[in-house]
Amino acid sequence: MTAAEISRLAGVTRATVSNWRRRHPDFPQPSGGTEASPSYDRRQIEAWLDARGRLPARSPTDDLRAHLRGRTPREAEGVALFTAHLAGLDAGKRAAIPALNDNELTALQTESSSSAGAAEPGHADVPATLLRAAAQVTHQEGPLAVFDVLDEHTEAPIGIRGTHPTPDVLADLMAALATTGDSRVRSVLDPACGSGRLLAAVAATREPGAAVHGQEYRPITASQARARLAEAAPKVSVDVQTGDSLRDDAFPGLHVDAVVCNPPYGDRDWGHDDLALDTRWAYGVPPRSEPELAWVQHALAHLAEGGHAVLLLPPATASRPSGRRIRAELLRQGALCGVIALPAGLAVPHHIGLHLWLLRGPEAARPGRDLVLLLDASDEAASTEQGKASGSGKLHETIVSTWKAFTGRAEFTEIPGTARAVPAIDLLDDLVDLSPARHVRTAPMIIPDAALRDVAQLIERLKADVSALAGATEIGSLSSAGEASRTWRTATVADLARGGALALHRGTRAASTDPLPADLADRPVLRARDLIGGTRASGDTRELHLADPVVIEAGDVLVTQIVGPQGVATRVAGEDDAGCLLGNGVFLLRPDPARIDPWFLAGFVSAPDNISQATTGSSTPQLAASRLRVPLLPIGEQTAYGHTFRKVGELRSTARNAANCADETADLIATTLSSGALVPPGAELP
Repeated sequence: MTAAEISRLAGVTRATVSNWRRRHPDFPQPSGGTEASPSYDRRQIEAWLDARGRLPARSPTDDLRAHLRGRTPREAEGVALFTAHLAGLDAGKRAAIPALNDNELTALQTESSSSAGAAEPGHADVPATLLRAAAQVTHQEGPLAVFDVLDEHTEAPIGIRGTHPTPDVLADLMAALATTGDSRVRSVLDPACGSGRLLAAVAATREPGAAVHGQEYRPITASQARARLAEAAPKVSVDVQTGDSLRDDAFPGLHVDAVVCNPPYGDRDWGHDDLALDTRWAYGVPPRSEPELAWVQHALAHLAEGGHAVLLLPPATASRPSGRRIRAELLRQGALCGVIALPAGLAVPHHIGLHLWLLRGPEAARPGRDLVLLLDASDEAASTEQGKASGSGKLHETIVSTWKAFTGRAEFTEIPGTARAVPAIDLLDDLVDLSPARHVRTAPMIIPDAALRDVAQLIERLKADVSALAGATEIGSLSSAGEASRTWRTATVADLARGGALALHRGTRAASTDPLPADLADRPVLRARDLIGGTRASGDTRELHLADPVVIEAGDVLVTQIVGPQGVATRVAGEDDAGCLLGNGVFLLRPDPARIDPWFLAGFVSAPDNISQATTGSSTPQLAASRLRVPLLPIGEQTAYGHTFRKVGELRSTARNAANCADETADLIATTLSSGALVPPGAELP
């Protein structure tokens, strides 16, 4: 096994494995590979880790990873097809699959490939031991757990159509926009459905009997979509077809209430030459360089009267000269009803802020039809981790509430600098540029004397914050542990909970909307985004329905469930948090103060290596708090560590306050200078 596989097995970083090799003479020697990329004997590594309490208990997913090691992409595809086939079986039949003999498993795998339309040479040559491992994971953890492991094993080449999944937070947003304010949405289509995340988000909110249609050009991915939908929405009617939607539409003549789609972008080989006379091009033949506008018209061709479509598109689609005529025709015919600019980082490509286009199907004329909602949410703080952890985050709330206001009966009120309802005729200029920022950002009216007072106040506040930051750097005298880092025996949070040293709780959302008891109903809810932002609890129990609500006490250790690029957000509850309710996506560790110091606990459970070894999942990494490890030290030593960890927490908090104030001060000074409200030293007054 490689160093990367060792790090994954032990739940640590690659750098930690390198440190082990340098600092521990008894670390196993390489058994193969190259000098730059050595490989090691798995049994020796496991024995070495086990002797130091670093070897986690093996799970079915660990066994599946081990069986996948060294397998070809074709074999991995065979496992995916096999798993998708198992997803269609009931729980009783799934439970019996791991007990089948090798010949029976191989026959079942061949059947799964044939039924998926992927019976190609090689798909049937999957070892029975690998199939059995996948069947065991499917039985115990569900088929989606198998797909997560396969995603770790081999990633699809970048640029292949349909290979970029839609993050769950974005899928939830698009589903809400496609179905908001219309309870009659009984049918939905995703013509580039990939592994089915978007369709699953919509299907999860529909009544039993709703029809869900999808098309995906890769048989393997289409099979994953069927499996995902079978798990997420077992009571809806699912029809996922294989093929290229633009060249070979699997649903000709189908009209649905909603279309959601995250189409491939930048694909010059989308079929321009073959489809020049296609009847779907009611708004103009898309140029070869405008594949996104082909997908827009494909979606419109499948909308029923009054239906809505939501597509995720690159921002250039709103402004490229080659697409000007089609954009103009979409406006003239009232097909485009909104463009929303999103923050960068929500989906691939992460460095670009993508756009959501909101379209409507043909319908009778109505007042206000010629208005187009332009919403610039690109400055909203959002990430896939934050949005998922906090349910409907600020970005989701801002966009959905604005869309509801725009589609409601009352006249839409402009949100300065954020959203406008623009008459379509005003957009029909030489450019037909639909970029929201071009139309909604306006300079606010600034009163010079008031601006000068505000700048002076901010500068004084910044000086105080910088002074506080300087004081917070006085952490105390630290000393070296010597030639080697200190080591200690550890116990998992689960073991400590069983021994009564602490209690572990997790905030969860209730399935029902029953009101809370009167003594809890008016308490604020501490959400994951409050932890991430370092703010007070801001959730409302009227919107966030909690199952088995937990009241936070001072000294509780709070940890976010979603693991972001920077790890997790952690804090020790203070007086401001005491009495609040534990929100969805937040863990609470309540230590016995006679046995565990809370700041000591918070410092060690948030350590990067600790978080890494307790993280599960690949698409949305989540923390398994019960697997976190805590050193077993006397309470006196814990207090010493806890005192320093508390100082570190104060340093982070004051640094965040100073940074926020510095940004606010710099922005205000720059704005007031550029607007002419303030004059710099040395400049002449008129």
